[in-house]
Amino acid sequence: MDEQTNLCVLVAEVVGVAGVPGLDSASGALEARHAIDRCIRRINLAIEANDGVGQGPRDHGVCATFERCDAAVLAACEMLERTENLPPLRGKRLTVRIGIHYGPYESSTEGPCKTEQIAARLSEAAKAGEALATSAAASLLSAAVRPLAKTDTTERLELDDLEWTLYTVSKQADASLPLPPATTLMQQRLQIEHKGDVLIMDERRPVVVFGRDPNGDIVIKDPRASRQHGRIERRSGGFVLVDYSTNGCYVGDDLGRERCIKGSELPLLGSGHIGCGYSARDEKRDVIQFRTI
Repeated sequence: MDEQTNLCVLVAEVVGVAGVPGLDSASGALEARHAIDRCIRRINLAIEANDGVGQGPRDHGVCATFERCDAAVLAACEMLERTENLPPLRGKRLTVRIGIHYGPYESSTEGPCKTEQIAARLSEAAKAGEALATSAAASLLSAAVRPLAKTDTTERLELDDLEWTLYTVSKQADASLPLPPATTLMQQRLQIEHKGDVLIMDERRPVVVFGRDPNGDIVIKDPRASRQHGRIERRSGGFVLVDYSTNGCYVGDDLGRERCIKGSELPLLGSGHIGCGYSARDEKRDVIQFRTI
């Protein structure tokens, strides 16, 4: 089983170009491009100053990863400050909007991973000159950086499906609205065992992927399992089993009860077993055992 790589992902987008008059001409388009490039250079300086790693350009923006959530939040604050002082484009000031999320990250030519997608959604939902972070990132902030984030009170219908609480990141510390204690989330741990191998899910490993894919965290040999059968996610409310297989997941508890889910989700409570396309009661097959600790 390979160790899951978890990083703090930041997506920043330059906004403010839309609606600027006179940009339809070739000279206007070139002027706009230069203004956007100036913003992106300031963004990249903030990434480098906080030990971030650029993961390639996006439309009018960038994506970067950080090993520490503190660094991502400080970089976001620096981006907001650096771009604030740039000259306007034909009287209109350009700025950035930023999204920050923590979770499993892998670079792929097939498109952004789920963690980057969530950070991008936050960026798209943020207002101009605003940075949003999920509780997955905010809960890992140190005591020194925590005051830079406060609970987001804006209604954002486009983000209602997210499992995480949202926080706004501000250059001005706001100690009057502290984050909930990080230990509340860190205390949630799930022990997973499969054929003698044991994984512990916590803030360092928030996702475990299983199926017949040899690159998964848990490799199932049974042919009834899908190549990418499902995953277990650590969320703000606990641990959730997510199935996207052909034959479903059979989840049994210590009382002998069992239910099957297919293409849906199920909270994992207490202890039990997971069968990938077959009954979890049969422990002679490839069965995943779980236990909250």
